[in-house]
Amino acid sequence: MTGTRPAAGGRRPPLLLALPAMAAIAFLALPLAGVLSRTPWSGLAGRLSAPDVTGALVLSLTVSFWALGLSLLFGVALAWLLARTEFPGRTLVRALVMLPMVLPPTVGGVALLMGFGRRGVAGPWLADWFGVTLPFSTAGAVVAAAFVAMPFLVVSLEGTLSGLHRRYEETAASLGATPLRVFRTVTLPMAAPGLLAAAALCWARALGEFGATITFAGNLPGVTQTLPLKVYLMLQDDPEGATAVSLLLLAVALAVLVALRGRWAGAQGGPEREHRPDPAAEADGSAGWPAPPPRPAVSGAESWPLRARVTGHTAVELDAPAGTTIAVVGPNGAGKTTLLRALLGLTPRATAESLALGTTRAEALPPHRRRVAWVPQDGALFPHLSALANTAYGLRAQGVPRRRARAEAQAWLDRLGVGHLAGARPGRLSGGQAQRVALARALAARPRLLLLDEPLAALDQTTRSRVRHALREHLAGFPGVCLIVTHDPVEAVSLADRVLVLQDGRAVQYAPCAEVARHPRSPWVARMLGRNAWAGTATGDGLQLPGGARLVAADPVPAGAAALAVVGPEAVSLHRERPSGSPRNVARGRVRELTALGGRIRVLVAADAGLEVVAEVTAAAADELGLAEGAGVWLSVKATEVTLVTL
Repeated sequence: MTGTRPAAGGRRPPLLLALPAMAAIAFLALPLAGVLSRTPWSGLAGRLSAPDVTGALVLSLTVSFWALGLSLLFGVALAWLLARTEFPGRTLVRALVMLPMVLPPTVGGVALLMGFGRRGVAGPWLADWFGVTLPFSTAGAVVAAAFVAMPFLVVSLEGTLSGLHRRYEETAASLGATPLRVFRTVTLPMAAPGLLAAAALCWARALGEFGATITFAGNLPGVTQTLPLKVYLMLQDDPEGATAVSLLLLAVALAVLVALRGRWAGAQGGPEREHRPDPAAEADGSAGWPAPPPRPAVSGAESWPLRARVTGHTAVELDAPAGTTIAVVGPNGAGKTTLLRALLGLTPRATAESLALGTTRAEALPPHRRRVAWVPQDGALFPHLSALANTAYGLRAQGVPRRRARAEAQAWLDRLGVGHLAGARPGRLSGGQAQRVALARALAARPRLLLLDEPLAALDQTTRSRVRHALREHLAGFPGVCLIVTHDPVEAVSLADRVLVLQDGRAVQYAPCAEVARHPRSPWVARMLGRNAWAGTATGDGLQLPGGARLVAADPVPAGAAALAVVGPEAVSLHRERPSGSPRNVARGRVRELTALGGRIRVLVAADAGLEVVAEVTAAAADELGLAEGAGVWLSVKATEVTLVTL
């Protein structure tokens, strides 16, 4: 059965929208159809090969390509400036860029005469200093074409660069690349499709320029008479010839637009390339990993302890010996990523006022000279480079010869079990493989401080355990300090020596992992570790909570102190009836949520006085108690199970 295909989503477009849209299409297509219908097809080749037409065509191509060259020379830098930097008057500059796009072309020509004409602002200086007179010359035609065409390149490329995430450039800087090298090796290659589209639009606009050219450069055959000006003259004496030449320009413009395929206005800076892991590579890399070769022990001659003081939105002081791994934890918005970016020198929200890596003072150094390597959450592998080239990037940026850099990069990939994927692009890697390549790239750059921003967050549980194993193996021999942002208590305990707890941009606790697990000083950390935690004011025998509830503890803290009560979920008993006997803390509540954890059931209970309590029972006990969402229960906690921690 055949029929009209419905619009996207399976729906036909509303008639009140479809009719005006079809009318708009007809309005735009009718003039083009008129050109096609009036073209003298029989004598088309002869008309287009006439000497005056070919001369105008050659001049048009010469002028348009020179205008494109000028636009690329100046416009690419301007587009980058608008997309990547904040400066006073940026809005005014952007408006100035777009002005030639909305000005009538003849007004643009008049403006060029006032600026670069013989009596213009800069014209006399050009003539006196350089002997250059632009009006009524081929150079003037180039200037006129560049004036009206450059904004198309700038606006389109700015959209592309704005859509390119900064993490790639920031990661390159953390690997030691200077800003110019980052622009040349990362920004331009990743923006290449958008740059190509912008250049094509710029060239097409320069090729078709008429008004500004005839006003500023005149209409001199062989000097400034381009094809559009030739069409204008031919309309008076040879309409059919004008139509034939118009068809030529129409074909060129249409070919450019078809080649762009919707990339105009920055559309090319949209979604990144689809991730398509290589099944064979996945199979090869997910089985057993080769054991890493022994790493040298950290020595005093080559070790970089960390001493840092960060101020601003995040205020922290760190002092850690070489070889220490610090897990940075805290709720969303606590300032974890801001801390890392402050150490990198990449954010105005916080500043590393003091940053000592071994004997090197790095607080005044730009990011590419700090020797602080960063691995963002998704790894930020450069999509246009292979795994090997990604890993060698930092070494090459630091001046290591190409062959030696690639050899060291291959060794690091082998250590992390992905050496067989050296030639693969990031789009062909699985999540675990990409993270191992990102880690190899960071370690190969010989950093003095390593920053990992949730490196395992996007991985499944099986892959996460493998990558965590790799991290533990290779961080053991790292001669500097490593900071790992994580929300996973397993990562914190298995990878870190110490835990830094942040809340509202301030350090709440900085202690060894065992100390944080025994005596968490933050409700968020206690809950992250799977425990109940309530903040309140200490009394003589326990804790007074804000909602009016009281907790009795066997080991109270000084009365009046701000304190945190911590209770493990396994220490909370559930009952059908009010319990009798020894429990000192008893409350009534209703079950809000049941969650299965292996063979046990985690029960969230909304207790009296606004408390939320998590209990953990066996599946058999849950059946015996008849637990279900909304069911009423009694809770009890022994005073000996309540741990009070002063805040």
